[in-house]
Amino acid sequence: MEPGLYYSHPVCLEHDPRALSPGHPDTPERLIELERVLGERDWLGWERRPAPQAFIEQLELAHTPHHVRRIRELCEGGGGAIDADTYVGQASFDAALHAAGGACAMAADLLAGQAQTGFCAVRPSGHHAESDAAMGFCLFNNVAIAAAVAIAQLGIDRVFILDWDVHHGNGTQEIFYERSDVLFASLHQAGLYPGTGTLGEWGYGDGEGHTINMPVPAGSQERLWLSLLDRVVLPAAVAFKPQLVLVSAGYDAHVEDPLADCSLRTESFAQMALRVRQLGHAVGAPVGVVMEGGYNRRVLAEAVGATLPALAGDGIMLAEGEGSSDGVSEITERAISHLSAHWPL
Repeated sequence: MEPGLYYSHPVCLEHDPRALSPGHPDTPERLIELERVLGERDWLGWERRPAPQAFIEQLELAHTPHHVRRIRELCEGGGGAIDADTYVGQASFDAALHAAGGACAMAADLLAGQAQTGFCAVRPSGHHAESDAAMGFCLFNNVAIAAAVAIAQLGIDRVFILDWDVHHGNGTQEIFYERSDVLFASLHQAGLYPGTGTLGEWGYGDGEGHTINMPVPAGSQERLWLSLLDRVVLPAAVAFKPQLVLVSAGYDAHVEDPLADCSLRTESFAQMALRVRQLGHAVGAPVGVVMEGGYNRRVLAEAVGATLPALAGDGIMLAEGEGSSDGVSEITERAISHLSAHWPL
């Protein structure tokens, strides 16, 4: 096993939307429970590092100055509602700086050869945040900022981002939609919030073919998710030859998550992590994972606890179990047909 680097910061607990929206699902207890469980397991041998603050100029590699200023001023004024789902308090800007900064520090440390894998347990999440808009519980797009920093400041040319959160990573897509130096792939439940991420959204201009959306039906299980990874997403990623692999790791596709309707199990996330690790080895790139959604805190802790050992090389990769009885073959073949013009599938 090759344990990696684990990033977090106590200020991430101070962002609490329940102050303005009682019953909000994005609670500090998600992170508290995760770190309690990992602490009981001696952090699985991973090295813990504090997530530093991102610099404003790093945020502005993915976001407009107007967006950054608007979030800062809203928080400094005591907080408030951004939309019906997204709320901030006075501490939220600081928490968001550390969330983005943790992802940037992870990218820098991995590319410096300090480890082959990293995990950012941070909040608020980021993958819904667009260049000029906060939404879906997200203020700044942590994974997109890390990718942009890696290209602009850390000397690499190509980053692959895999988003396995059950909700489409619309913000990451929007930020890189016209760029060819980032390959973005999202597996997500079709028709769920925010309603984007159709198979035909594959990039524009220089970015044509560099967005891969794999919408799956409600109730979809591990076999379909692994089939789409094995036969579509990962072959495209290998052909892209990234120098850094990043994952937006949401755990809300789990069958017990309250905000979606997919049917993954805890082991499903370990299987996806094993595949990402194999991809990193195949292309000679480190792998960094940034936590996104997951709103059953027991399940979140269990699933992250399964992801970390898989990233470190502990586990056996299962076959995708291709079959037609539940539509796996049909959905996968349709995805191949749509994307084979762009990638050798």
